[in-house]
Parts: sequence; structure tokens; C-alpha cells
Amino acid sequence: MDVTWTVKYITEFIATALLIILGNGAVANVDLKGTKGHAAGWLTIAFGYGFGVMMPALMFGNVSGNHINPAFTLGLAVSGLFEWSHVPQYIIAQVLGAIFGQLIVVMVYRPYFLKTENPNHILGSFSTIDNMDDGTKASRKAAMINGFANEFVGSFVLFFGALALTKNFFGAEYVQAVVEQYAGAYTADEVSKSVSHILGGSLAVAHLGIGFLVAALVISLGGPTGPALNPARDLGPRLVHHFLPKSILGEAKGDSKWWYSWVPVVAPILASILAVALFKYLYL
Repeated sequence: MDVTWTVKYITEFIATALLIILGNGAVANVDLKGTKGHAAGWLTIAFGYGFGVMMPALMFGNVSGNHINPAFTLGLAVSGLFEWSHVPQYIIAQVLGAIFGQLIVVMVYRPYFLKTENPNHILGSFSTIDNMDDGTKASRKAAMINGFANEFVGSFVLFFGALALTKNFFGAEYVQAVVEQYAGAYTADEVSKSVSHILGGSLAVAHLGIGFLVAALVISLGGPTGPALNPARDLGPRLVHHFLPKSILGEAKGDSKWWYSWVPVVAPILASILAVALFKYLYL
């Protein structure tokens, strides 16, 4: 599919908004008081985020690449797999999409924000915080260390796994064989497009796999932080939490915990750079 870069930017905005609506919407359904999904459990949240990544991937994977994550965009650019000239526009679109998606969640769940008495449940419907945090300054160092480790490991697995699923899919060896046969006359992308009718099923399965990978990460590594695995997914909603008044989020709205906000931004970016570079070294 040939689309303009402007359409790709808009697509990143839409796709990231969908991620937040489905992911943070699931958290709100479980954590906010009075909803029909209240206290439904961790699996509800895990599959909310899994589907929140899977559905945009299936919808827009062949349009913008469905980065929906500034860390992934930066990791690809550092390794030469994405053009630097488009990085700022992608990141702006992703952050704005996350903000828009969070505003939709707030609009839908506003009556239940007003009913909720736990400030952590309110903030958790927006952004992440390590569970080592007990509200005291003394717990902040442990929360940041544990949170950084959690976000780094989870993000590395996500980015390395996403590349493996979408680059090493069944049929990729055929594409590489054609490229080698014609001595580089065609790029892998050109060959993939020419045989997309054959490889479409494999790529669709790959994008399904990414959604289940995210769900698995939330289930297995989500205990400490949530996790974010995505700077836009955490920073955009945290800004919304910070600026919305108690008249909208309820009297229980607490601190936005900006002291922790660098963790889900820096850790995924560093993990992405390392994961993409390692994958490129091993397989590309």
C-alpha cells in the first residue's frame, strides 16, 4: 500500500489512541469503583493491552508500520531501519494519540472516577508506578530501581520479539532467496510486496503474535509496574492526569508522581536501541 507520510503520521495518531482506549480502558474497567468489570482481575487488563496492540497492528501494520511507541521508532532509527527525518513527526503523533485516547477513556468512565476512593486506582487508569512505592519518599529509590529493571527487561523482550515475529515470519526465507538470486536488484520490501498475496497469512499471524506477546508480558512481568513498555503510553496519559481537575477525576485524585515519570520513558528507549541493534546484528 502506497500512502503519503502525512497519512502515516495520522495513522500513528489513530493507532496509538486505539492502544490507550483498549489498554487503559481495560484498567479503568477493572480498577474504578462501580463498573461492571470492577475487580475482574489481571487477565482482563493483560488482554486489554494485548488486543490494544494487536488490533492496530492488523489494521495499520502495512500503512505506517504500526510503531505506536516512540521507543520503537527511535530504536529503528538508531539502527538505520527507519528514516530520522520522520522520527519527530512519528513521536509527536504517538504522544498526541495517547493523550486523545486517554481523554476518551476519561469521558466514558468519568462517573466511575468520581466514585473511586483510591488515588492509586485513579492514577493507574492513566500511567504506571512501581508497586514498591508506598507513598513515602523513602520508598522512591526502590521503586525507581525495580521499575527501571522491569521496564527495561519487558521492553527488550517486546521489541526483539516484535521484530522476530515480523521479520522472521514463515516465508521470509523465500524473500531473502529471491533477493540473493537477483544480486540485490530488488530489495526485500519490493519482493515482499510482489508476493504479498502469498505471504499475507504469515504476516497476519505475526501481528496476532505481537498482541499475544504483549498480553504475556503483562501477565508475566506486569506485577511490579503495570508495565508501560512505551513512553507515549505513560507520558501522554500522565499529562492528562496532571491537568484534569478533581471536578472530573474525583476528590480522590492524587499526585501524578512525576518523580517516577522518567522510568517508563528512558528504560524502554534504551531497551529498544539494544534490542533492535542485536536483532539487526543477528538476523539482518
